[in-house]
Amino acid sequence: MTRRSGPGGQGRDHDQRREPRDPGWVGRELDLVLGDPAHGGFCVARHEGRVVFVRQGIPGERVLARVTEDRGGGYCFAAVTEVLEPSEHRVEPLCPVATGNHLDSGPTDGAGCCDLSHMDAVAQRDWKARVVEGQLRRIAHIERVVQVESLHDEGEPELTGWRTRVRLAVDRDGNAGYRRYRGSEVIADLRCPQAMAGLLDGIGDRGWRPGCELLVVADSSGQRHIVETVTAPDARGRASVAQGGSRQRAASRRARAAHRSEVRILEGSGDTAQMVGDTAWEVPATGFWQAHRHAPERYSAVVREWSTAGPGDTAWDLYSGAGVFAHVLAAQVGASGRVEAVEADARAVAAGERALSGLPQVRFHAMPTVRALPVLAEAPSSDRPSVVVLDPPRAGAGREVIESVAAAGPDRIIHIGCDPAAFARDCALYAEQGYGLADLRVLDAFPLTHHMECVALLQR
Repeated sequence: MTRRSGPGGQGRDHDQRREPRDPGWVGRELDLVLGDPAHGGFCVARHEGRVVFVRQGIPGERVLARVTEDRGGGYCFAAVTEVLEPSEHRVEPLCPVATGNHLDSGPTDGAGCCDLSHMDAVAQRDWKARVVEGQLRRIAHIERVVQVESLHDEGEPELTGWRTRVRLAVDRDGNAGYRRYRGSEVIADLRCPQAMAGLLDGIGDRGWRPGCELLVVADSSGQRHIVETVTAPDARGRASVAQGGSRQRAASRRARAAHRSEVRILEGSGDTAQMVGDTAWEVPATGFWQAHRHAPERYSAVVREWSTAGPGDTAWDLYSGAGVFAHVLAAQVGASGRVEAVEADARAVAAGERALSGLPQVRFHAMPTVRALPVLAEAPSSDRPSVVVLDPPRAGAGREVIESVAAAGPDRIIHIGCDPAAFARDCALYAEQGYGLADLRVLDAFPLTHHMECVALLQR
């Protein structure tokens, strides 16, 4: 307890007599007309001179929205409580977990899984296109008309049943579910429509270890794998690996906590069998693989189309994972060429080396990309890459990597990004190095959510 001197010089108990923090607009219900979509799943509205970022709305709608967060300044956050003038694209939400329809407390209390499930497929893709256009315009000063492409096959549902990997939390009573939006509470409702058919069968009927996380994965053979992770408290006593906040922060916490985690395979072998074309990979369930069941094939097709590498060429596959793109490039450069695949995760490198063992032109480097680039740059000038493919994490590649890639002088760079703001920033960095945006594909790899995958072809 801290003793401090008051205005009159008398001591006072500062902690007990501190004035309560001003909650600002939190709890206020505002009548708003919603404007453009903003990165993160919000619509932009304005009220009394302030910007309000609103969840669960559609541009052009008039709504009542309750303010959920206000840190002061020129903006705050809110969620729709009532739609007064609905958009023609509004539909009955496909995800009861995200909208909170399983609760008596209303639609603002759901999980953060499907923040666009209240609009039809056309509106979802238009939303994402406008977000990418806005980020490119504001950050990279690039004017570009964007169209978002669906990944579903003809005859398949357009928005549902695409996810092959689901991470669940378990509450103190042993019930599995999703975490509440920007919170740590577990919603024990597994009806999120993203999961492919059968993936979560029986999960809600079983009791699980309280406080653990479950990773549920279906591989290309149809085998289901369930991995339980329990993380020990760190030095500051924090046990959970996902206590709300942004996905980036949650992913960072998971990475820092990995060495403290107890992992058990509860179903399956824990080694997933994945197929891309006629090539098989064996990847740990806890390792990286694309969540959308069609994503590896679709992304590979874009790389194959844009790379134009030829026999005898050198190609780089940075942040290569298990080498899905390295496999595409190896076919193009042939036995006389070279593919340098760089990946920091040793498990992914081992999986890639097993899968591509019959392709001696592929060489893996088990190290972070930023450390590998100086090594690659020391190669003879004849090994200058004709094409470089980068698929960095959500935070993007960043200046040091992009400057090093540009210094190698490739004819083509294929850059993949799952965060439109980081993607636009990286495009701006390429422009500083003389590489312009020659082509752009935006793929709806995460239906029902505000996320998408951007693929850029950059050339000098």
